[in-house]
Amino acid sequence: MMTSVTKDTLIGEVLQADQTTAPFFFEMGMHCLGCPASAGESLEEACMVHGVPVQELIDKLNAHMSR
Repeated sequence: MMTSVTKDTLIGEVLQADQTTAPFFFEMGMHCLGCPASAGESLEEACMVHGVPVQELIDKLNAHMSR
């Protein structure tokens, strides 16, 4: 079980740990979660591509996953 995510956590790891996190990725414009390349992308890399502050996504994911 994943305890928390960091900027280096892979998207695939987040989704594998908790599939209910998918809407957070959709919210930032990342609609390609089924793509094999996205699974191997870090949160930092995805945020850079989509113009989203990585810390904002990390905070949302960690708050959601700690419930």
